[in-house]
Amino acid sequence: MLHIRAYLNTYTHAATLAFFRLAFGLMMFFGIVRFMSYGWIDKFYIKPVFHFTYYGFSWVKPYGVFTYAAFIVCGLSALMVAVGYKYRLSIILFFLTFTYTELLDKTTYLNHYYFVSVISFAMIFLPANAYFSADAYKNPNKAFTQIPRWTTDILKLLLAIVYFYAGLAKLNTDWLINAMPLKIWLPGNADLPVIGPLLTKQWVAYTFSYAGAVYDLGIVFLLLYKRTRWLGFALVVIFHILTKILFPIGIFPYVMIVASLLFFSAGFHIKVLGYIAQLLKLPFNPSAEARIKVAANTPLYNFKIAFLAAFILLQLAFPFRYLFYPQELFWAEEGFRFSWRVMLMEKAGYAEFMVSDPVTGKGLTVDNSKFLTPFQEKQMSFQPDFILEYAHFLHDHYQAQGMHDPEVRVSSYVALNGRLSTLYIDPNVNLAKQDESFLHKTWILPFRDTIKGF
Repeated sequence: MLHIRAYLNTYTHAATLAFFRLAFGLMMFFGIVRFMSYGWIDKFYIKPVFHFTYYGFSWVKPYGVFTYAAFIVCGLSALMVAVGYKYRLSIILFFLTFTYTELLDKTTYLNHYYFVSVISFAMIFLPANAYFSADAYKNPNKAFTQIPRWTTDILKLLLAIVYFYAGLAKLNTDWLINAMPLKIWLPGNADLPVIGPLLTKQWVAYTFSYAGAVYDLGIVFLLLYKRTRWLGFALVVIFHILTKILFPIGIFPYVMIVASLLFFSAGFHIKVLGYIAQLLKLPFNPSAEARIKVAANTPLYNFKIAFLAAFILLQLAFPFRYLFYPQELFWAEEGFRFSWRVMLMEKAGYAEFMVSDPVTGKGLTVDNSKFLTPFQEKQMSFQPDFILEYAHFLHDHYQAQGMHDPEVRVSSYVALNGRLSTLYIDPNVNLAKQDESFLHKTWILPFRDTIKGF
């Protein structure tokens, strides 16, 4: 306990946290602008007739053209975070609006969206505006050069969890023994200059698979130690630029590259901020008298520390919830999301729904394109919770059309990581009578193979 208290009372220069605030805010701002410029708000949130929701968050809905307002507020608050203006309000607004947009439709789920929500939530509790910010400039009494060390270490830890857990997830037989799904994906980039022809070779898929696992498991350790930090950073840049070239994953590679700079010394960040200040002709005095933001031993401060500790424990434990489910994780996907399992599966599915009236005996086969976009239908076809939610939607829709408590069944086939397509959902089960919950979905048929590993 004494060691913990001593650690909580150690300090570091505020430049590191200030740099991350600036970089994070700017990346999020340009990310939101990019999302809007591609017309994705209309495509993903306004045009669709139906939206797939997260369990417990079905009340989170898009509101037509007013959905644009949430993205505008999100972008503006990200810009306010970057400059450190009314920081506490701006980071709270950013977290709420970004997470709101993330919850609108789980069809668009990506690990890096979740990462942004996790990081921005943690930043609510950090003094990221204590240095090189509009807040510090306007009120010198709230400007500090020294802040508690844990306020930067918590961000490093959250980044380390992402990498290390992604590495653990790659320690499975599909990834290491079969080089799946890279063996399927890489040949799709065969038209790339120079490296394209190599991507069709099986040995390249195996090389990428093993290199990816080693990278994720070891990169944080290279970044932690001064002697290997630049080597680690070079590997971060190479890995994420290559990932950006091969796979369409938006700004995530740049987020990870910039986040890795958290591991560099405060002196490095002071130099970077000094260069930015010189470029923008901003006041900057790195040799100013040190002011320490003392870690106050108050009930509120202690509660904040305990709350963030619990938050970290949740991040450490939550990815392992899949152990409570009997089915193969990649097949049933129970406990798959929010566990840093990045790009581990190539899944393709087919789902044909039959709706019948138990009173009249009449039925029909559903044309999914009437209710779902092509992207939604693709995602729905191999994810059980999507299939269940869509079945409930069909029940309600056709009941409103005059059917008597309609029954909904599905003929569903799924192929996983190059295996032959097999029957996925029990076709005899009336999905309209199955409730969504955290319990195992017994109507998912057993996986007829074995994938060993984490």
